[in-house]
Amino acid sequence: MSLKEVLQQDLKTAMKEKDSIRKSVITMTRAGILQIEKDKKIELDDEGVIEVIAKGVKQRKDSIPEFEKGNRLDLVENIQKEIDVLMAYLPQQLSEDEVSRIVADTIIEVGAQSAKDMGKVMSALMPKVKGRADGKLVNILVKQQLQ
Repeated sequence: MSLKEVLQQDLKTAMKEKDSIRKSVITMTRAGILQIEKDKKIELDDEGVIEVIAKGVKQRKDSIPEFEKGNRLDLVENIQKEIDVLMAYLPQQLSEDEVSRIVADTIIEVGAQSAKDMGKVMSALMPKVKGRADGKLVNILVKQQLQ
């Protein structure tokens, strides 16, 4: 069963169970997938769907500090619930140690010597960790290891 089919089934389940947060998140995700498919005139595979979901997680994580500044803890809690729903559809996330090992291997693989080679490292590294690690964490670890 493809990830789009899983989302469809989970949407039906959420509607039957009257789970408004899950229903809302899945509906927004499916809308994002459909928008990309219409714009690019393509059919997204599971990897493309994972990209859309990861983007949704990133957007929500980025909004949390703003809500915390505004002292809107109710919204922070809702956003966290939405993130939890989306994370269930992403592949198992890599730990910081695992990402660090992959970064070290990639640096050796591309022969990077200094921070000037960061672009080479990132372009070789991101396909390896796509959807399984936060881009900010990857960036920080690459900078640390290239110094």
